[in-house]
Amino acid sequence: MKISDLLRMSLGSLFKRKVRTILTVLGVIIGTTSIVVMLSLGIGMKQSMLDEMESYGSLTAVTVRTQRGYNDNSDKKSEELRLDDKLVEELSHLEHVTGVDPKLELYVVVKSGQYMGYVDLVGVSQSFFRTMNIPIGEGEYPADNGELEIFYGNMVLQQFQNEKTGRGYWETGELPNIDLMKDPLYVVFDTDRYRQGGTTGENGQPVPKAKKYLIPTAGLVEGGVDDYSEFSWAAYCDIDALKMMLQREFKGRAIPDQPLQKNGKPYKEIFYSELSVNVDNMENVSAVQQLISDMGYETYSSMEWIESDMQIMNIVQAVLGGIGAVSLFVAAIGITNTMMMSIYERTKEIGIMKVIGCRIRDIQALFLIEAGYIGLIGGTLGVGLSYILSVVINKIISGTDMGFDNISRIPIWLGGVSVVFAILIAMVAGFFPSVRAMKLSPLAAIRAE
Repeated sequence: MKISDLLRMSLGSLFKRKVRTILTVLGVIIGTTSIVVMLSLGIGMKQSMLDEMESYGSLTAVTVRTQRGYNDNSDKKSEELRLDDKLVEELSHLEHVTGVDPKLELYVVVKSGQYMGYVDLVGVSQSFFRTMNIPIGEGEYPADNGELEIFYGNMVLQQFQNEKTGRGYWETGELPNIDLMKDPLYVVFDTDRYRQGGTTGENGQPVPKAKKYLIPTAGLVEGGVDDYSEFSWAAYCDIDALKMMLQREFKGRAIPDQPLQKNGKPYKEIFYSELSVNVDNMENVSAVQQLISDMGYETYSSMEWIESDMQIMNIVQAVLGGIGAVSLFVAAIGITNTMMMSIYERTKEIGIMKVIGCRIRDIQALFLIEAGYIGLIGGTLGVGLSYILSVVINKIISGTDMGFDNISRIPIWLGGVSVVFAILIAMVAGFFPSVRAMKLSPLAAIRAE
């Protein structure tokens, strides 16, 4: 018997018993919808948690620091573990590493009118802005033209205070009247001279006043005063431009937080405060982090605390999927019952098919295809209903304070897998009835009323 004949006969048999078929298909629809919606809730909660974590920093970046810090010059080992261009090149060639972004960090004084604030200035590479995808509120990223420009975080203004009163945002609850994009901003890099300028030093000589530099603003991080992210509190600039400025400002003198030689003189090279190692996939972050740790460096990544949370979410997702699977299991029992009833009603038909020479395998295939049709129709309609319910659930949840934008997410693969799964479950449910049809005696089947 041709496969086309089997498909046509199976579909025709279903439509002969419309009410029973509709009820059986309805069970598959409910079962498929239950399992898809339950899994979509687990996927949605897991993805929402990842999105929230990603807002605090990259999920595929490993932060590398020295364990002792640059103030410890006690042994040769500390010199070997400094963060320099040689290390950047070495880490760039590690497996699964897509790039290494150095950071040079120091505190500077930013002045505007009667206000001043100590700001964490971080020099980063141009690729860092693109890799970390820092959201832009105003302006743009600092240009790569050798000129120093600053990209301020959206919470930086909270660090300013009135120089006369010594009061700022944390005392008054009001931000200073400063427009970071338009107002002139003067930056002091030598904070020690800023604090001691005009006084007498230990050698009895007056301490020179610190120089102020008018540094233009390139842009601002997106967000309001309370919108925290990894980039909210610091100010960023091009690392090469910052290094040129520091070498000019501290010519012949020690740069803050930089190591000194044993004779007390500064190095010609400027060492980095930390490195951000970008990994190709979240699954490889832990392995890369461990490899760098074994080299003697202090490392940190978001995966350290994400992995435990992901394990919990996977358990929640499995539980939700299991709850939905119960409904599909009940539907499978309904399919078995439908197919058994079909065999009882078509006993004589089965006997005639055997007598005229129909192969036993074709008879089994006839009932398996019939069960598969039930799974296909019920699974397809169930997935369609799941998408509708997903939209409804998201609209309801978005109007609450639960903190989820899309708690129900149905990826394309889930819809496809669910339909295939429904077909397989239906065919498994129809397997026993099909075996019974194969074993019917032709003569006994023909005599059946």
